[in-house]
Amino acid sequence: MTIEQQRQGFAFTGSGHPPDQESLRFRRASSPMSAQIYHEPDRGTSPAQEAEQSGSEPTRELRNMAFPMALKKAVRQVQQMQAPAQFSGGSWKQKKTIFVRKFKSNAREFLYFFSLWGKTLQKIGGNFGGGVQSYFIFLRFLVVLNFVSFLLIAGFVLIPSIVFRSVDIKPEISNANVLSAQIPADCLKYDPNPQGLVVFYEFFLDLLSGTGFMEYSYMFYGYYNNTVVVTSLVGSDFSYNLPLAYLLTAVFYFAFCLICIIARMGKAARVAVRTGGSDVRSYSMIVFTGWDYGCLGSKATKLKQRNIYYRLQVDLEEERLKKHAASLTLCNKVTLYSLRVLMFFVAIGLIVATFFAIASATTFSQKNSNVQGILGLLYTYLPSIVITTGNFLVPLLCDQIALLEKYPPSATVVVALLRAVVLRLVSLGILLYTLWNQIECHGSTDMCPCHYNHNNYQCWETSVGQEMYKLMLFDLLVSIALLVLVEFPRRMVVDHWSCKLTQWVGRQEFVVPSNVLGLVYGQTVVWTGALFCPLLPLINTVKFVILFYCKKITLFNNCRPALRTFRSTTSAFFFLAVLLFGWILALVVMIYSVAEIHPSFACGPFRSFFRMWNIVPESLSILPKGTRDFLFFIGSQAFSVPLFAASCVFMCYFIALASIYGKSVAMLRAQLKLAGQDKQFLVKQIEKMKLLSPQDNEGDQD
Repeated sequence: MTIEQQRQGFAFTGSGHPPDQESLRFRRASSPMSAQIYHEPDRGTSPAQEAEQSGSEPTRELRNMAFPMALKKAVRQVQQMQAPAQFSGGSWKQKKTIFVRKFKSNAREFLYFFSLWGKTLQKIGGNFGGGVQSYFIFLRFLVVLNFVSFLLIAGFVLIPSIVFRSVDIKPEISNANVLSAQIPADCLKYDPNPQGLVVFYEFFLDLLSGTGFMEYSYMFYGYYNNTVVVTSLVGSDFSYNLPLAYLLTAVFYFAFCLICIIARMGKAARVAVRTGGSDVRSYSMIVFTGWDYGCLGSKATKLKQRNIYYRLQVDLEEERLKKHAASLTLCNKVTLYSLRVLMFFVAIGLIVATFFAIASATTFSQKNSNVQGILGLLYTYLPSIVITTGNFLVPLLCDQIALLEKYPPSATVVVALLRAVVLRLVSLGILLYTLWNQIECHGSTDMCPCHYNHNNYQCWETSVGQEMYKLMLFDLLVSIALLVLVEFPRRMVVDHWSCKLTQWVGRQEFVVPSNVLGLVYGQTVVWTGALFCPLLPLINTVKFVILFYCKKITLFNNCRPALRTFRSTTSAFFFLAVLLFGWILALVVMIYSVAEIHPSFACGPFRSFFRMWNIVPESLSILPKGTRDFLFFIGSQAFSVPLFAASCVFMCYFIALASIYGKSVAMLRAQLKLAGQDKQFLVKQIEKMKLLSPQDNEGDQD
């Protein structure tokens, strides 16, 4: 039997129809491409050449063919049987390709084994969908980001400070901007250590508020020195400028976080563009390419099936709402948009009221900061309590408002995130603005000789760091308290009390937008306070690890799958965009603190300068003339203006290139859509012909 007869026999047995009625799919199988697969070796070529050809082109063509895996394996076996014996175990190029492919696969498996919470994330995605999984992936990213950031700060600020204090190296204080002779004596007073006998419970209060023994430690800004260490090590001079290292480490910390966010945003944007779209192609991609053949066991298979089910559910829900919106009449559209505008102003009113409450609470807390004991702790935490309460209640009301606005699931997530962003991040800005308004002097120099409010803030940088520390700690305590006191009791009541009210309330849903904004808010607090509390990234790493396990416990034990899910690809990009907005807010805070507010005279590494930034030009002045001229040239207009112009040219080029690629992709999508319509038309015609053929046979018999 020849190869052509075998192929025709396969077509007959696979479809159940004779060869003269074979479908378009089997006609396509007899194309020249498939003829290359079922090739016979050319007896005129040498065995080595035939082995080289059989190991490269046919294998590549077979891999690209849209055939079932069983058929590909059978064809591969036929190729290996027909090919002659290869000399010396095959070509070196083929062996190299196979080795590199296996090495990459083994490396990916090795890295996946050491990836943080890999199996847990797979289980979450299978049970609750990609939207909830994207939250935990985002949380893992923040854990790694904070830990690496702490290593950066520890390597350049914390460890050198500890070493220089323990070794007792004699420091040299820079005399360029030393102002001690011109500073009033009252501005140099700062004694955070408590005097006399301290009650035991006050240590616990100090731990919660960041005062007492914690205030004058490596935790906060005020403990670090303003010294330049110069010593001789192994016959060479060694110098380390602690103030310069402190400032540059903060700058590189922000730059490192920005690079990580931008890189992850680019990856998320590529995934969103590649998997985006609401046409039939997206469903085909999920159905035909969504399965993971690496799933082993029934448990992993069920998780993957649920994941695909949730993805299809989201896409179908989006399509249903789009069709419903397209069918609305003009009167219905006017009513809907009017309702959305009204709800928008209601949400803005709630957010503005929250801002006013935060400003009032901060002012009241700072006026009563001298109160001791439990009442003093309550006054200290009053801004944190008001911010957390507003961040908890207002988003709940905004979610109920969003139900009346009737947005699609993805748009609902975006609107909820935007409102929560404005609420959480701007509330943090209101807190800082209120603090700065009390720290800065608004009168003459005679009324404010220290250039800042030294009477209430002897070390204002440490005070700001304490506020950020309390915000972060209170946020963690509230999360744990909600898990123990609210979420577990609610689940127990719902599961063991069959009442209409409890059945109507039901188990809670894991609301992704509010949880993501909690992470963004916590990370923004860390960025804002990192300049004033260098150990804040380490504490935040521990906090996020605890939060991961708390959220995992409440997700699997207290939550049910969401009735309205959303697409995880676009949401992942939006989460990072919101995080970038928080980074910008923290950057503004750092720039204002470094360039505008006078540093404290009594504490910190910048106590001898009018501004924190003054350490940079002073450090540049002691460099060699060639290095100094080069650095000044980089910062001059002669370098920055051409660089800006070149950047604009490259940006315009890439924008034009992206526009051309976008048009090409749109044309290809239109062609694919037309090709799909043609195939549907042909299938309908074939079905009509099949329905007409029995009738024609009956007519011939009659």
